Amino acid sequence: MANFEETQDFITKEMVEKFFQLNKQAKEIDKELSRLKKTFNQYFDLTVGENQKGVLTFESYELQRQIRVAEKFREEETVKKLEEMNLTDCIKVVKQVDEEKVKAAVTLGILPAEILTDYKDRKHIPVIAVKER
Repeated sequence: MANFEETQDFITKEMVEKFFQLNKQAKEIDKELSRLKKTFNQYFDLTVGENQKGVLTFESYELQRQIRVAEKFREEETVKKLEEMNLTDCIKVVKQVDEEKVKAAVTLGILPAEILTDYKDRKHIPVIAVKER
């Protein structure tokens, strides 16, 4: 990696300032978009009904509300029902590490922490933050 003196001009005060301002604007834009979406959904709820698609046309724009449906089984209840019906082939058995119990075993001294060190995946996530001083 190059030393600091060589890379000092790589990041400028102006770049950091621009990042700060754009990030601030992005947060404001996200808030405004959320507010507008809420208003649009309220309009469509009142005019075409809840969970109904709708269209509102203007001179240059068309506002559409589409409805997407996502379904997911309620795991506990569905597994219970399938077991009652003797359809255990329809149930997955998933072996997973119980992190709470592993941590407890380490805390109690039952399991040395270094034994599982090689089995941990560590993910590094870079986060950029700029604060006003």
